Amino acid sequence: MKGVVLAGGLGSRMYPLTKVTNKHLLPVYREPMIYYPIRTLVNAGIDEILIVTGGNNAGDFLMLLGNGKEFGLRHIDYTYQEGEGGIAAALSLAEFFADKGKIVVVLGDNIIEKNIKQAVEAFEKQEEGARILLKEVPDPQRFGVPTLDGDRVIGIEEKPSVPKSSYAVIGIYMYDSRVFDFIKTLKPSERGELEITDVNNFYIREGKMEWDVLDGWWSDAGTFESLRYAGNMVAETGANKI
Repeated sequence: MKGVVLAGGLGSRMYPLTKVTNKHLLPVYREPMIYYPIRTLVNAGIDEILIVTGGNNAGDFLMLLGNGKEFGLRHIDYTYQEGEGGIAAALSLAEFFADKGKIVVVLGDNIIEKNIKQAVEAFEKQEEGARILLKEVPDPQRFGVPTLDGDRVIGIEEKPSVPKSSYAVIGIYMYDSRVFDFIKTLKPSERGELEITDVNNFYIREGKMEWDVLDGWWSDAGTFESLRYAGNMVAETGANKI
């Protein structure tokens, strides 16, 4: 199975820090942010990774990460996203890399305390479909929020004003090869983007979405406040524990 790290976008919420660099190259405690999602995939047993990036600093990823040898990767690929088309648009650039196989996708600003190895192993055993990770949070309205019916996710709402649960869908997604066909049918949302929530709802409607609750803390590090929180938590407790 292969991994994809989505590290594009303009990082407008982090301006002026992102005036001179990509958001995912900002420091989180002692390391660049991009190190954490890569290590999340490596700790799950994935050794082939694609980095999707964009903007004026895309070349900096190559200088920083090289061929991925430092992380124990067998291979690392890079591709370039022009502009900001949303998470699903960025993911669509991974179709050739995925080569009709299953993929694990991590948003480049997502940092976790522990690991996703158990969830990835469960996904490997799934014949088809998708798998997401949920985390109970105090502010679910900032995220995609699942509606739960027993052990089933029956729908996901993107940034709802009145959340139907206290869980957030975190930025780690697992998909079979049909995800790229689904993305091709999407239309831009009101934000002008192709939403990953719409992709997840495709799988939910087909009854082929599984889920797990993430163990340990999680931060999306996409705002000044969450970046500070992530840095403090890494300093106090560490991250990406095997």
